[in-house]
Amino acid sequence: MADPIVVGVTSAPASHRAVEWAAKRAAAHRLPLKLIEVVGGAIGAVGEDAVLDHAVAEARERVEAEASGLPRLGLKVLMRVDRGNPVAVLTDASADASLLVIGSDYDGPGGRRARGAHGLRIAAGARCPVVVVPDVDVSDRSGVVVGVDGSPVSEKAVAFAAAEADRLGEPLIAVSVWTPLEAPRNMGVYPVEYLDNMEKLTEEAQALALAGLRGQYPDLEIVRKVQRGYPSQVINDLAGSARLAVVGSHGRGVLARFLLGSISHEVLARLATVTAVVR
Repeated sequence: MADPIVVGVTSAPASHRAVEWAAKRAAAHRLPLKLIEVVGGAIGAVGEDAVLDHAVAEARERVEAEASGLPRLGLKVLMRVDRGNPVAVLTDASADASLLVIGSDYDGPGGRRARGAHGLRIAAGARCPVVVVPDVDVSDRSGVVVGVDGSPVSEKAVAFAAAEADRLGEPLIAVSVWTPLEAPRNMGVYPVEYLDNMEKLTEEAQALALAGLRGQYPDLEIVRKVQRGYPSQVINDLAGSARLAVVGSHGRGVLARFLLGSISHEVLARLATVTAVVR
């Protein structure tokens, strides 16, 4: 059996959006859909078993309700309810998944809902690409934004984004951002030649990264953007009007599995649309 798309189910509103998003993608790719809810927080206190049993039963009803409410798309739907640490269970499940999808109720700075840490930890620890779905309707938006920097992980992000843009019939918006070195205090302004060369080098690197897409997706509209600024801010500004954003994660070192790269972390921290993190 092909590796399923795994969805983390919770009682939060964004969870339902995550299930719907994952179901459509699973149907398009003819993949199984696996719904997992994890009941966590147990510490072994006296009298806890009855509370835990009730929570597990409630979780099972919720997962079954999500499965039964899916449109008839010819999906094979698997269901699982576990006890334990949600981050650990979902990251372990990602080892046998083609994609892990989770919801996020975070609705921006000053919003009514606070962002929990679980989503960032799951995205950092997962062994497959992770898609984070906010509780926002993106159906009237257009475009798939992808961050491009010429690195190997960026190549994976471009491949993921191009396939999704082609599937959705949306333009691919390739974004490369260049950031000048911090100017010495006594310099005053940057030399024009330096700024021009930074922009030119970024444009060339982006062109190389996108070179093979025309042959692979002849009908795909590709919009190229090269901007000066800070990557996560530029990506999220564009993602605010896009259906999907895709970034690569440059987690490094012995703790790489548990750390997102700074850019992907910052993009998720200001979640502007449905966002995929590819490693």
